[in-house]
Amino acid sequence: MSSSNAEPQTPSPTPGERSIDDAILDAAADLIVHLGVRRTQLSEIARRAGVSRPTVYRRWPDVRAVIGALLTREILTTLEGAGLDVHDREALVERVVEIAVRLRDHPVLGALLHSDDSDLLLQYVVERLGTSQRGLLEALSAGIEQGQAHGSIRAGEPLELAAMVLLIAQSTVQSHRMIASLLPEAAWRRELARALNGYLAP
Repeated sequence: MSSSNAEPQTPSPTPGERSIDDAILDAAADLIVHLGVRRTQLSEIARRAGVSRPTVYRRWPDVRAVIGALLTREILTTLEGAGLDVHDREALVERVVEIAVRLRDHPVLGALLHSDDSDLLLQYVVERLGTSQRGLLEALSAGIEQGQAHGSIRAGEPLELAAMVLLIAQSTVQSHRMIASLLPEAAWRRELARALNGYLAP
């Protein structure tokens, strides 16, 4: 007799619990990419995930909360795939540019950013400091501290520098589509790296 679904509020979910959460978030991602936010309904998320609506409701109260959890998962997973545990400014900037490219080209974030349903993404990216952004700030701050110890990053409060690096990279990602004809891919990467290096250099 399985109890993997019985305690959705436990702080450390069992592997079975995680797989249900991931199935729900994967279903939401698929709907967002193919239908957009406004046509993504909780009942359809549940159907595609192969679970009941109460199973979803026990985890998240509405579609917006599901999408918020999805954004957090995808951004933090992207960060894990391109770690910022480096020791000098140029290496840190290279990683930040790579993370920016991965987020820019991410199918879910791209679907939210480039559609008429972008208000939810803007809420999570512009109007509030969420879990994913805090994770990025922590990683950036740690990388900046290492660069300061190395001597290749200027003095300053690491978290403050990290916040500005996040703003520079985030605005560049959000505006990419608007200036794509002016900044081809190689130039986009080069100029973002130049902006970050110039800001962080001693």
